[in-house]
Amino acid sequence: MKKLLVGTLLAALTLAGCGSGSGSEESNTLKIGASNVPHAEILEQAKPLLEEQGVELQIETYQDYVLPNQDLESGEIDANYFQHVPYLESQKKDFGYDFVDAGGIHIEPIGVYSKKYSTLDELPEGATILMSNSVADHGRILSMLEAEGLIKLADGVDKTAAEVSDVVENPKNIEFDANYEAALLVQMYESGEGDAVLINSNYAIDAGLNPLEDSIALESSDSPYVNIIAVRAGDENKENVKKLVEVLKSKEIQDFMLEEWGGSVVPVK
Repeated sequence: MKKLLVGTLLAALTLAGCGSGSGSEESNTLKIGASNVPHAEILEQAKPLLEEQGVELQIETYQDYVLPNQDLESGEIDANYFQHVPYLESQKKDFGYDFVDAGGIHIEPIGVYSKKYSTLDELPEGATILMSNSVADHGRILSMLEAEGLIKLADGVDKTAAEVSDVVENPKNIEFDANYEAALLVQMYESGEGDAVLINSNYAIDAGLNPLEDSIALESSDSPYVNIIAVRAGDENKENVKKLVEVLKSKEIQDFMLEEWGGSVVPVK
């Protein structure tokens, strides 16, 4: 009986050892969450390049800006690719996420769209501009409008953290309506709501808009709002994560971005 028990135990340990071996093989799989466009499309281009390096990339797509960080926190995914640095920092502050930036990949210039006017100069007195309710986007939007001469922000304000209350000059008395989910702004633009709508380029492109042609104003390509690969702290040193960032920064992938979106998605070095 004792021999039988010992044999059974040894068999169980042997099976456990086999399971451990398959687990190490599974570590070559990297599960990443991403917005549909352009992030997931860029990752699809990177997928075969990573396979050549022994990394299997699994891509989970998301339609919002909340779940990708929740799933990264819970371990449902290993990384995400949808957010820029100021948004990541605001999420860490609000929710206590222990995430880090593993590498900056591209910039998506945010744009102003209008069914009623062709330029910002045409906006009338008291025009209403619809914008995202994401506070992390407000500084970006207001900085762009200041660069276009539409408003002026208070001296010394951190422009990445600026809010509507920081506007000190507003010659046209523009009304800023910041009560909308970013994903809904394309629909509001298409239905002609407001005088102008500020739309993130990933949503614009996903809806078939061309930011370079359809916007009446577009953020400069030297924007600090770089879209990044975000991971849990410590995971940035994992070999698979480093390989992913390296491939996404490769000439092949950077050329793809420029050819596919013609300047609406700008790779960073």
